[in-house]
Amino acid sequence: MMGTDVHLIPVETALDTILARVRQMGREKVDLLHALGRVLAEAVTSDRDHPPWNSSAMDGYAVREEDVRRASQQAPVDLVVVEEIGAGALPHKSVGSGQASRIMTGAPVPEGADAVIRVEDTRAQGERVLILQPVERGENFRPRGEDIQAGRVVLAQKTLIGAAEVGLLASVGRSHLLVYQRPRVAILATGNELADLGESLSANKIMNSNGYALAAQVIEAGGVPVLLGVAGDSPEALRDRLEQGLSSDLVLISGGVSVGAYDFVKEVLEQMGATLTFWKVAMKPGEPLAFGTLGTKLVFGLPGNPVSTMVTFEQFVRPSLRKMQGHTLLFRTVIEAVLKERLTKKPGKTHFVRVVVEKLEDRYEVWTTGNQSSGVLTSMVKADGLLVFPSGAARIEKGERVKVQLWEKKLSSQAEPGF
Repeated sequence: MMGTDVHLIPVETALDTILARVRQMGREKVDLLHALGRVLAEAVTSDRDHPPWNSSAMDGYAVREEDVRRASQQAPVDLVVVEEIGAGALPHKSVGSGQASRIMTGAPVPEGADAVIRVEDTRAQGERVLILQPVERGENFRPRGEDIQAGRVVLAQKTLIGAAEVGLLASVGRSHLLVYQRPRVAILATGNELADLGESLSANKIMNSNGYALAAQVIEAGGVPVLLGVAGDSPEALRDRLEQGLSSDLVLISGGVSVGAYDFVKEVLEQMGATLTFWKVAMKPGEPLAFGTLGTKLVFGLPGNPVSTMVTFEQFVRPSLRKMQGHTLLFRTVIEAVLKERLTKKPGKTHFVRVVVEKLEDRYEVWTTGNQSSGVLTSMVKADGLLVFPSGAARIEKGERVKVQLWEKKLSSQAEPGF
């Protein structure tokens, strides 16, 4: 059983300890569209060139550059049209001296032609065409294998699959592929004061917001939440619910990890055979954080206050879930920003301060959301990210540059057209 040492370990040490114990999930085969947002668990090669032939990039005429190099509006070059080649068709005739083939975008360029001239630069005359300007060799056609060469790796293992990757996979004919599995995450909220959604709310109860906030965070991180509901403050109730979650890959418990008379999480986990590595981290909010293993499963005991729960998830659980799924980028985007107000604290803990972020032309500016109590969940709604107030610092002056973990909602809301 773990001793009573309540030494606070640094955030960095806690994170390193956790990630060292994270193991990658197995692989599963999914269809192409269900692979969006997943991480490839195999390298993908192509069995053919793409395009598989020299193809036209324009509607126009396939010609020989030497035939049209002196063409102009005043002195057009007259060529005989030997055939028309549509997209999806193959040419049947080669282009010889004084000849051209009418061609559509994507169609194979016939033998003998070394350029395509746009239809806008021509004038059709029955079975002949007037070329009104010159064209360079290779202009307006895509050489065979320009994009993809047969036998080459087109997507490496551990590639994150986005919309462009889906298109590329379709272009090489992959309807199914191997990706890393999504971890199942059991989520248990604890506390006699909690009522779950759908239950009547008596005067001595508050709603179980933590369970649902954590479920949303799990989904956003790529995992599959398994809601275990609410366990009352007794070892028996806690153990009963936890046993229901043992089929999951990772267990999250919200509340019951501090030193109160009704905080039974550490005791019950140890009785179930868990090995607890630490239970206090030098951070605010989120100091009472338990971490350990139960067999092959990771177990996190998160603090019960709603902001503390969400912040500790951000710092420790989210990167763990991403590592389990094969991601190479585990953490949020971190920006430098100019602080618009003075902040102070006692040295010794890393503070994660909820802040509003504004992007100006040449910099970001940040200020706090106001009340930083760990029970003020509305501050998480207002926040665009978390300012990292280093452990050893006692103050940050207005105008100083700070580091901020930026949330995706801010990256999206401040996106501007690039034209």
